[in-house]
Amino acid sequence: MAREEENSHAPATRSADASARRQDDGDLTSKQDAVRISLRIPDQEMRPWERSSEEFLTCWSSLSESTDEETTRTTSESMFYIRLDGRVRRKVRSWSRGRFLGRGSFGMVFEGITNKGVFFAVKEVYLHDQGSYGDAQHCILQLQQEIALLSRLDHSNIVQYYGTDKEDSKLYVFLELVSQGSLASLYQKYRLRNSHVSRYTRQILDGLCYLHDRNIVHRDVKCANILVHANGSVKLADFGLAKEIGKFTALKSCQGSVYWMAPEVVSHKKTYGTPADIWSLGCTVLEMLTREHPYPNLEWTQALFKIGREEPPDNPEYLSKEARDFISQCLRLNPDDRPYASKLLDHPFVNRSIRSIMSIMAS
Repeated sequence: MAREEENSHAPATRSADASARRQDDGDLTSKQDAVRISLRIPDQEMRPWERSSEEFLTCWSSLSESTDEETTRTTSESMFYIRLDGRVRRKVRSWSRGRFLGRGSFGMVFEGITNKGVFFAVKEVYLHDQGSYGDAQHCILQLQQEIALLSRLDHSNIVQYYGTDKEDSKLYVFLELVSQGSLASLYQKYRLRNSHVSRYTRQILDGLCYLHDRNIVHRDVKCANILVHANGSVKLADFGLAKEIGKFTALKSCQGSVYWMAPEVVSHKKTYGTPADIWSLGCTVLEMLTREHPYPNLEWTQALFKIGREEPPDNPEYLSKEARDFISQCLRLNPDDRPYASKLLDHPFVNRSIRSIMSIMAS
């Protein structure tokens, strides 16, 4: 994993608990049944195409910055496996920490290199630096849930988990290194064409199909959490909020990144499931094409209010007809009316590259 958040100058973090707002879905607990609302909010002071830093209204790990000296001196003895090209599993016994890549949920992310010269990403979490005892316990529990979930996933469009290691008060999570960073950093550097967005969206859908078939809701689909490889493949990352739901159960807690949240996630009267990811996907496609998050001219509190009133973000008329239709299908207000990820794979917008290849072969 290359970056779960690119900007190394993110604002200080805060914690916020909303007392008795909603019944939780079981992943958070409180003595008074208070409900934690975890909202991830982009920095409002940055220009739209530079908004990659986030403010977390929930617990987080230590965010102290590291100098170049500090990021290159660590060499550790660990034991985990790296699978190369989807076939060969290579045992890793020692590794060195390299350059700082960014901040993800719960910790800072660095590049690492094995004693055999293979690169990977390592998330470094300070277990004793999580604020109050309650926040610390919640963070550790959520991190354990993320690791347990990632360890079961195996798909080409989901960042690969390699293993974990604990050293004193630090926990290391070893992950696949995806070389080009996130889609958020990509659209800051390049104006993405329809053909780019079409190809990326198809791969995101493939990853969501895999998750949704296993009743897993990502709950934080957005450009900052989708990583890009140099070969053009993309991978869903940051499973800190992901949750597996039962066949007859649904989620209730309000968790996610505000601008990408579905109305049913915001509402205290409704439960939600995999269609919430489809709404977020529509917002993500909109983000790639416009180079700004949904509701770009609103503060996050105003955006939250609009989403709660079931007012979708603008779908600009200058976008292509196919793109606008794809986005509008994802942003249907009734979750039951949104297409499944598998159905969206048939949409003309995500078949642009396939049609282009077929037309070239036919000519």
